[in-house]
Amino acid sequence: MAPIVETVEIAKSPQEVFAYLDDLSRHGEWQEQIESVEVQTDGPTRVGSRAVDTRRIPGGRRRMTYEITEHDPPRRAAFQGLDGPIRPQGSITVEPLDDGRRSRVTLELDLVGHGFGKLIAPLARQDARKHVPKDQARLKERLESGAASR
Repeated sequence: MAPIVETVEIAKSPQEVFAYLDDLSRHGEWQEQIESVEVQTDGPTRVGSRAVDTRRIPGGRRRMTYEITEHDPPRRAAFQGLDGPIRPQGSITVEPLDDGRRSRVTLELDLVGHGFGKLIAPLARQDARKHVPKDQARLKERLESGAASR
């Protein structure tokens, strides 16, 4: 099954957008399913940074550990899940528009099943396809309203 790819345009510079995305502790502000985030590594986000998200998913709550696998500010970051039956992997790309006054943000996400997760991965992908566009809209709203700068 093809990965989920969603794009949104935001009236902020790539540097501003990437800085907000790069703050792993704030992902719950724009991702509806996240209840809490625990950043496990000190210092600025980089390759090898890890965080644990507690998410509300069909079937209950799940803690998911992920790691940053690529980090190229303000252009691109990639991540992969490290545990659980369904592990997210994907990337976020931020492209400048209008000489850098605006940005195009593209999220590419796949949910990879491990063990019995292979059976439920299609359902998890279907659920994610509903949430990702809403999360992208929330990201745009937070950045453009100035809520992200607080």
